[in-house]
Amino acid sequence: MRARMFMTNPLDIILSNMQQGVAFLNADLRVVLVNDRFAELLRVPKGQIAVGVDANAIAGQMAANRDQSQIWLLHLLMNSTALHQQIEIGDGWLLAFTSTPIDHDGWLVQCEDMSPLASLEKTLAEQRGLFDTVLDNMPHGLCMFDADKNLMLCNAAYARLYCLPEQLTRSGTPLQHILDYRQTLGNAPAHRESYFDVVVEAALKGATASQNIALMDGRVVKISHKPMENGGYVAAHEDVTEAVRADEQIRYMASHDPLTGLPNRTLLREKIDRELSLDGKTSAVLCLDLDHFKEVNDTLGHAVGDLLLKAVADRLADCLREGDSIARLGGDEFVVFQADVRGREQASTLAKRIVEVVDKIFVIDGKPIRIGVSIGIAIAPDDGDAADSILRRADTALYKAKSNGRGTFCFFETAMDANRQERRNLELDLQRALEHNQFEIYYQPQVDAASEQVVGFEALLRWHHPERGLVPPAEFIPLAEETGLIVPIGEWVLRQACNDAAGWPADICVAVNLSPLQFRSQTLAHTVVSALSDAGLPASRLELEITESVLLTDNETALATLHHIRGLGVRIAMDDFGTGYSSLSYLRLFPFDKIKIDQSFIRELGSSKDCAAIVKAVVDLGASLGITTTAEGVETKDQLSRVREQGCGEIQGYLFGKPLPLSSVHDLIRGRLTSAA
Repeated sequence: MRARMFMTNPLDIILSNMQQGVAFLNADLRVVLVNDRFAELLRVPKGQIAVGVDANAIAGQMAANRDQSQIWLLHLLMNSTALHQQIEIGDGWLLAFTSTPIDHDGWLVQCEDMSPLASLEKTLAEQRGLFDTVLDNMPHGLCMFDADKNLMLCNAAYARLYCLPEQLTRSGTPLQHILDYRQTLGNAPAHRESYFDVVVEAALKGATASQNIALMDGRVVKISHKPMENGGYVAAHEDVTEAVRADEQIRYMASHDPLTGLPNRTLLREKIDRELSLDGKTSAVLCLDLDHFKEVNDTLGHAVGDLLLKAVADRLADCLREGDSIARLGGDEFVVFQADVRGREQASTLAKRIVEVVDKIFVIDGKPIRIGVSIGIAIAPDDGDAADSILRRADTALYKAKSNGRGTFCFFETAMDANRQERRNLELDLQRALEHNQFEIYYQPQVDAASEQVVGFEALLRWHHPERGLVPPAEFIPLAEETGLIVPIGEWVLRQACNDAAGWPADICVAVNLSPLQFRSQTLAHTVVSALSDAGLPASRLELEITESVLLTDNETALATLHHIRGLGVRIAMDDFGTGYSSLSYLRLFPFDKIKIDQSFIRELGSSKDCAAIVKAVVDLGASLGITTTAEGVETKDQLSRVREQGCGEIQGYLFGKPLPLSSVHDLIRGRLTSAA
C-alpha cells in the first residue's frame, strides 16, 4: 500500500488539488507542466492544453478577449517582468492571470477564477452608485465627520447650502476649515457655540439631537446630529427659513391685531399678568371705547372706518411713555396698560391727554371726521391682581363713563360692580322673558284730526317682570338693541300685533315699530308676509314705522327691503321726523306713506315760533308729496288746536288716550261703534 502511494509524483498531487490553474512554460514558451484546473478555467476541453503546447495556442483559447491575449503573448516574448491581468473568458467568466518569469528563461503562469469577486465588486459598485445618486439628490445637506471632526463625506446639497468649493468637500477636511470659510462668506452660524452645543447634546444623549441654527445671512438651518459608535457623527442640514418665518408670522397673527398691528387681548393679558406678578408695583389699565365710531362706519363705510382706527392707534401710541403698552381688543375698543404708575393722578393725566388728542379732527381720505373717546380706568393691585379681574373692572368703569355722557373718563368704584351685575341680570331676564311670555303689547290710539275718530293703534311693548313688576321700555329696549335680542322680540311684536288687529274693525290699522337691527336680517320681508298670512290680516291694515337710523345702515339694502315690503301693500311711516340730520333727503329717496312729527316740536308749539314754522313746513311738504302727517305727543287742548291749524291729518297723544292693554282696546272700539250707532 505504501509503495503504491509513492509511485505517484507528489507534485502531481499538489497540482491536481489546487484551486488555481498552473502552467510552466520553457524558454520556447511551450508547456512543460500544467494541471487540469488550468484548462478548466480557460474553459477548453481536457487535454487541449498539454505538455508541448505553445503559448500561441493558449492565447487562442482566450478569443473572447483578444486584446488581453495579445498583450500576454507580447509580454512573454519581450519582457522579463511579472504581468498581472484580468481576462474575460466569455459570458462574464473573469480570470486573474499572473505571469511570473522564472530561472532558465521560463514562465510560471497562474490563473484564478475572479468571477464571484468580480460579481461582488460589481454589486458593491452599483450600490455605491445608487448611494451616491441618493446622497446627491437629497433635498437636505448631509455630512459625516469622524471623532476628530474631519469630514468623511458630504453630499452636493450640503456644499450648495453653504457655497463650499470642491476642495472643502473632500474627505479629511477639518470642520474648522469649513466653518472658517463660511465665516468669510457670511453664512456661518450667528452663534458658533450653539452649533457645537447640538453636537455635544447628541453625544450625551446617544441619540439624534436637533436644533434650529440662525446663520449670519439671516437664514435658519435645522441641524440634526446623530452620533456614531466611533465618536463621529452624521448630520442633516435643512434650510427651514421659510417654515420658521411662517411660524413666526402665525404666532404674530395669533397675538396681534391684523388691522393696526397692535397686540391683541391674548398678548395684553400675558403682559398684564407678568407685570402684576411683580411685588411693589402700581399699574393702571385704561379701557377705551370710541364715541360715534359706529356712525362713521354706517355713513362713510367700513373702509374709512378701518383707516380711522389705524389713525387712532397712531395717536394713542404717541401719548404713551416708554414702558406703557397699547392693545386693540376688537371693533373700536382699545386698552392702554401703564405697568408702573405713581397713582391715580398719573393715570388721570394720561386719560385727559387721550381724550384731548382723540377729540381733534381726523382727516381720512380727504374727509374731516370728528369722534371722541370714553375711558374706564382700574388700578392694580387695588382693583384687581390679575389680568381678567383688572380688565373687567376697567370695562365696568368704561360703561359708567359712557353713561355719564361720553367724551370723559371714570375710575372704577366698588359700587359699579353691583350696577354692572344688575344690568347683566336684566339681560339674562330679558332673554327669558320671551320664552316665558312676559311681554305684552299695549296700544295707543291714533285719531283723525278732524273727526277725532280712531283710525289706528300704535303697538308699544311692555314687560311684566316677575320680580321687578312693569319694566319701562326705556330700560329694556336699548338693552335689547345692544344684545341683538330686539330681532326675535321685534318679530314676536309684529306677529302678535297682526293677530290682535285681525279682530278689529276693517277700517282700523295697526302700526308696528321696526329696529335697524331687524333690517340687517335677510328674512324681514318674509317675516312680514308670514305674520300677515298667519293672522289673516290684509297688508293695507299694517303700518311699519322706521326712524332714519334704519337708512343710515346699508342704505341700498334697507331701501330695497322697504320697496319690497311696500310693494306688498304695507304702509311705511317715518317716525320721529325732524330729529335726524337727513330726514328731508330720505323723503326724496323713498315714497313714505306717513310722516310722524316728533313730539319735541309739538311740545314747543305754543312757545316757539321756530317749532310752529317747522311743523307748518313739514305738513305742507307732506301735503305736496301726498303724505299723511301725524302729530305725536298731543297732550293738551291748546296743542290740539295748534296742530289742527297747521293742517296735521292725524293725532296721537295722551289727550286721546294712553297706551292700553288689548282688553281696553276692545272696550274703546265698542264704545266708538256704540256712539256711531
